[in-house]
Amino acid sequence: MKKSALALAVAAGLVGFGSAAYADTTLYGSARVSVDYVDESIDRDLGDFVSGIFDGDGILDVTNNASRLGVRGEEDLGGGLSAVYQYEFGVDVTEGGNLNSNRPKWVGLKGGFGSLTLGTQWTPYYNVIGIGDTFNSTRAFGQYTFLGNAFGLRQDNSVVYRTPNFSGFSLEAMLVMNGACNDAANAVVPTCKTDASNKLPGNLSDDIDMWNIGASYKNGPFFVGATYLSLEGPMVNPATRPPTWDSEQWGVALGYNAGPFAVTLAYEDGDVNTVYPDDSKNLYLTGQYTFGPNIIRAAYGHLDPDSNELGVDKIDNFLVGYQYNFSKRTRVWVEYIGRTSDGAYGDGNAVSIGTRHDF
Repeated sequence: MKKSALALAVAAGLVGFGSAAYADTTLYGSARVSVDYVDESIDRDLGDFVSGIFDGDGILDVTNNASRLGVRGEEDLGGGLSAVYQYEFGVDVTEGGNLNSNRPKWVGLKGGFGSLTLGTQWTPYYNVIGIGDTFNSTRAFGQYTFLGNAFGLRQDNSVVYRTPNFSGFSLEAMLVMNGACNDAANAVVPTCKTDASNKLPGNLSDDIDMWNIGASYKNGPFFVGATYLSLEGPMVNPATRPPTWDSEQWGVALGYNAGPFAVTLAYEDGDVNTVYPDDSKNLYLTGQYTFGPNIIRAAYGHLDPDSNELGVDKIDNFLVGYQYNFSKRTRVWVEYIGRTSDGAYGDGNAVSIGTRHDF
């Protein structure tokens, strides 16, 4: 009884709704911490900018891997209509900075028409390409394995509509409207943000800053998805700094998950990323085998820019991992993430040994 009362009190403090809404509110969280060894060898020969090779010693770091705390729930409004909401906060269990980040925080309605929600939300882009986000370490599905890492994860100031599920088929659309802010010094290349956690500049556009659609079909063990994302800002010199603010990107993903085996394949193409200054392609393949409480994972990623401006070149990523499940809520893992590149990004290696508990 005491534990239930405490959970209800915390949920009430986070949500801030009237007592009538508490009946369907769930408090949840996930603590994810690892000890990481990271060794980087980066070619910084960028002509007139910087030259030389950075080959630092390997470092050890206790790392937070997107731990979070949140509440979610819904209220039956009658006639098949429900109010739905989620407030989720990043919790850094290693260095502080708690109850922040742009993790999902939204409210809306759902019914026979589907759902309409407003706030900070997962993008349709991630809901398709993110099928390959299977490793535990946040280093795995990140800057060098996912072109949508900067703008295709979550977006604040967003409106999302999701259709009902039609025999496995569903459609999702997102509009991002980020307001405006004073940024006269950076009028050509917008950088001003209305809030430190915003993903897009506040002066990117006077109306819609980004839009994104995604379609998926899931039938038994099979998954097929496609997505398209567009930034609606001014066109600037792509060599200035990635990304170009008037840009687009698309992707497709396939998945199969049956019995002990799971395989995913994702492909991205476009210039909505911060890895390369121009149009780029990414191929990401994952495999997984489960036996008892054990899971073995492997993945291969290949990023290839259409040009090598600023000294960048193609990047190959190699990932392997082992996970042991003590229960449905508690696990430990050992994962290796490797990167090779002949260009400015150079080679990198990381080993992550961690634990995760969900509640």
